Amino acid sequence: MKAHFWGTRGSIPTPGKDTIIYGGNTACLEITLNSGKKIIIDAGTGIRSLGDKLISLEDRVDILLLITHIHWDHVLGFPFFAPLYKPSTRIAIDGFTNCMKGLRTPFDNNLGDGFFPVKFDELKAEIQYLNIINHEPLRIDGVIIESIPIQHPQGGLGFRFREGGKSLIFLTDNELTNDVLAKRHPEDYFKFCKDADILIHDAQYTPEEKDARKGWGHSDYASALDLAIKSHVKKLILYHHDPSRKDTEVLSITNRCRELARTNKTDIEIDAAKEGSGLTL
Repeated sequence: MKAHFWGTRGSIPTPGKDTIIYGGNTACLEITLNSGKKIIIDAGTGIRSLGDKLISLEDRVDILLLITHIHWDHVLGFPFFAPLYKPSTRIAIDGFTNCMKGLRTPFDNNLGDGFFPVKFDELKAEIQYLNIINHEPLRIDGVIIESIPIQHPQGGLGFRFREGGKSLIFLTDNELTNDVLAKRHPEDYFKFCKDADILIHDAQYTPEEKDARKGWGHSDYASALDLAIKSHVKKLILYHHDPSRKDTEVLSITNRCRELARTNKTDIEIDAAKEGSGLTL
């Protein structure tokens, strides 16, 4: 299993000279299974470049798209995903219960003159909504994908991928508190993440910032590290960088998290998600 980051930013795209290293596009992760099957998590602005790559490499795009939730930064790249406009494309979609509503809205919203010149039903791709992962694990090419509700306003899902004895977890927009937005406590995430090889987790805030942003549905790096330690995770990747963060500030947060790990006498590997970078399990 391989993973590639196409979008790492939270809330709003932030292109410019200060976000070159860690990226300015919003949430999008490409996962390639050992079978070659591609799974995309979230359709933030990063999905546009991914779509261009897929079309350049493949005559027929056949993917599974998983949507964690439908806040703008996780769906606003979908209308610009080039494979949508090719009749040879097949897209299976699953994720949070209202994921299809979020993906359709830019095309079919009737406010004013609408948001986009193309209607959803005019898209050329074959699109199928599975509606499986809310009820039971999704199995594809020998890979098991499990889900867990995230602590985020209006709700959402996180995912765990298991393949060949390895596991990767994607938990973004997840506030690790006891306020039970999703009727979950931190202990539920300890169990979900137990012994994972890689945990990609929301770390939008610093510990100094989190109290002023309580209830916004995001975690700080110290809480993400605590989850990784208690779950015996091998590698933690800080994700969903705040739009205000410059590259130097993301690097500083990463170093602070590494120092905190040393203080806690853990050998967990820590990094920050970089747009354009990849991982192999």
